[in-house]
Amino acid sequence: MAQRLLIADDDNEIRELLEFDLSHSGYEVDSAKDGEEALQKALKGNYDLILLDVMMPKMNGFDVCKNIRSSKPEIPILMLTAKGTITDKTQGFDSGADDYIVKPFDIQEVLLRVRALVRRSPSSKSNSIKQEILKIGDIEIFPDSLETEVKGKRIKLTPTEFEILFCLMQHFNNAVTLAVLLNEVWGYNSDDDVRMLRVHVGGLRQKIEQNPKIPEYLQTVTNVGYKLTPFGEETD
Repeated sequence: MAQRLLIADDDNEIRELLEFDLSHSGYEVDSAKDGEEALQKALKGNYDLILLDVMMPKMNGFDVCKNIRSSKPEIPILMLTAKGTITDKTQGFDSGADDYIVKPFDIQEVLLRVRALVRRSPSSKSNSIKQEILKIGDIEIFPDSLETEVKGKRIKLTPTEFEILFCLMQHFNNAVTLAVLLNEVWGYNSDDDVRMLRVHVGGLRQKIEQNPKIPEYLQTVTNVGYKLTPFGEETD
């Protein structure tokens, strides 16, 4: 069964280009021409990935993303937009986006990132290796619901936050480099996306740490990357 994608963009030329290339890559594609239509379709339909423009009529992509994320946190969201400053990207990630591509874009890069994100979808067969509940120390993860439990507190994660936590749990108490995290979570390694990774790590800390500014579990390893200490560790 083909994986279903929703493309939301008010630019007819871009939307039709994406529809053509993604459908010819084996995906079942639906589309929306404005923010309100995108939100309605996203909430009513079953999609494996949503590609979302930012500057759209009726509702901007940031607001659409927030609404989708609050109702369907398991759906991966890829933002495609001409707004490419660090501030714009941070706003996109804070809204709940999993990845962010700036226009004009190379269609091959879009296809690469779509493949990397679709594998996180709950319906993806590639997720089968992660179906067992994993518990180490104070932290337990539940792949079916994209949730974690920390000291008895159940927490809903975005697909990207779950992937980061899952990767770090596989290497618990050991430093994981930024390159390894980018490759395991997004399926590729680009220095340009380190900022993206750091924003998602910050969001994960907000959820699992009692004090995100003094993390007990998700530690920064200077000049290397991050490590997870699931039994807890006091920092200096």
